[in-house]
Amino acid sequence: MAKQTVADVLVETLVEWGVDTVFGLPGDGVNGIIEAFRTRQDEISFIQVRHEETAAFAACGYAKYTGKLGVCVATSGPGAIHLMNGLYDAKLDGVPVLAITGMQFHDLISTRTQQDVEIDRTFADVADYNARCMGPAHMRNVANMACRQALAYSQVAHITTPVDIQSMEVDEDERSKRNVAGHNTSLLSRSARLPDEDDMKAAADIINEAKKPLILAGRGALGQGDRLEAVAEKIGAPICKALLGKAAVPDDSPYTTGPVGLLGTEPSQDALEETDCLIIVGSSWPYIEFYPQPGQARCIQIDLDPARIGLRYPTDVGLIGDSGGVLDALLPLLQEREPKPFLETAQKSMSKWWERMEERGTRQDKPMKPQVVSWELGKRLRDDAIVSCDSGTIATWWARQIYVKKGQMHSLSGNLATMAPDLPYSLAAQVHHPDRQVIAFVGDGGFSMLMADFVTAVKYKLPIKVVIINNDSLGMIKWEQMVFLGNPEFVCDNAHIDFHLVAEAMGGKGFHCDDPAKICDKLDAFLAHDGPAILNCDVDTHEAPMPPHLSLEDARQMAKAMAKGTPERGKIARTLGGNLVREIV
Repeated sequence: MAKQTVADVLVETLVEWGVDTVFGLPGDGVNGIIEAFRTRQDEISFIQVRHEETAAFAACGYAKYTGKLGVCVATSGPGAIHLMNGLYDAKLDGVPVLAITGMQFHDLISTRTQQDVEIDRTFADVADYNARCMGPAHMRNVANMACRQALAYSQVAHITTPVDIQSMEVDEDERSKRNVAGHNTSLLSRSARLPDEDDMKAAADIINEAKKPLILAGRGALGQGDRLEAVAEKIGAPICKALLGKAAVPDDSPYTTGPVGLLGTEPSQDALEETDCLIIVGSSWPYIEFYPQPGQARCIQIDLDPARIGLRYPTDVGLIGDSGGVLDALLPLLQEREPKPFLETAQKSMSKWWERMEERGTRQDKPMKPQVVSWELGKRLRDDAIVSCDSGTIATWWARQIYVKKGQMHSLSGNLATMAPDLPYSLAAQVHHPDRQVIAFVGDGGFSMLMADFVTAVKYKLPIKVVIINNDSLGMIKWEQMVFLGNPEFVCDNAHIDFHLVAEAMGGKGFHCDDPAKICDKLDAFLAHDGPAILNCDVDTHEAPMPPHLSLEDARQMAKAMAKGTPERGKIARTLGGNLVREIV
């Protein structure tokens, strides 16, 4: 029987840690590792993608939607470098991902040989655990460490191995004298810790004294919707949601005011501006300017990571632990509040907000409004839908117009806010959840970056559905140039692509719509298709992602940009003016 190779040990260790899917591309820098995956393909599925960036995004999405370790594989030099964007997405959103890369022959590293990139040094910032395998007896140790640290701390881990070492046979007699065989195991232990009782009582006292308590729920609150609602009901608190916490409570909850920030709702922003007690649950939402002013509100923050306490807002009490356990322990300490004027005011505002969203989502204007597509899509999504969104104006329509139902999962690149993760996220989601409805909601700019990997869905028969809001523009950048800086938009126009024809060329099904009167029928046919499909929606390029409150400074900068010569400023002004008049009337 052939002896195990270093690569065999690596793949065997992944199996022991419960890994059943990896995403990547082969290459001569990882040939030994690819062979180990080939011989264990009945235990681990290797999903071959068309770009390494897709592999890293898919690993990140896989971790987000499964809670398991996401794994990506790339060859030496350029292949490994292509992983970086997806790995930073995982790092900044705090999800466990392991990157496996190769290097050139160990005795040619640092000699300017081909693809001579020391990947461990390149990954020094993105990977919290970062190891170069030095020999056969080393791999078992580093592979266990990498998996354990990634999962225990929700971090990025990285192992790189010179190509000749990958195929070396493992000889237990070649260990150093301190590397005792069997000392390292594939075991992850989890803590169910709760905060100190004094801290719990102090937090409860602050909440009980508050007149206008508000809950801000993030990704760490996902799966805790019933507990969030129980606390909200008892203390009369609205629940606003960071984008990564969009699915923390469904949008039909009587407690939620929806998303926060630039892409958020008016009721959420009003609540943030008025609250005297902010309860942050599993979030380090980064937009500090949208929080209450320092000193306005007292703050309770619940988080697994002590380092995140007080990161965004001055915190009076930090409660360290799993959000579900902490909420359970906190609830009996809270006083029943009757009446609930702050919550009732938010509920009335939210009712009016949904009326406004419906009006925007049912307009019959031409060119078709992007809100019409997102509104009608949201109505048709199944309760088990997994929706991945891109970054840009597309995130505005996703955040506001797509109504979250209980049981759904939603995500996007939260803190890196990179373009193009939605398709890879969806590939990963469909691989692990073959029977669920999986949707990628994306703009033309983001989709065009990694659109080659739609063929990956075709190859592996993954029936993902890709909705493209095609405004022929890098829309968010365009509006940032005008509203933030008062400059005319520049180099933000995209050449038009008929993405429905791209779908057909790749062996999928393509649908197209540019008429709001036909969007319902198109969506029905598109969602009913039994294979991978693209719905290409041509929409109004001048529709602006307006903030919940348009400030005088925003209006002044927009006027300044128009006066400086923004292209098609007449059409933009008419669109903005028409929207404002329609909603005032």
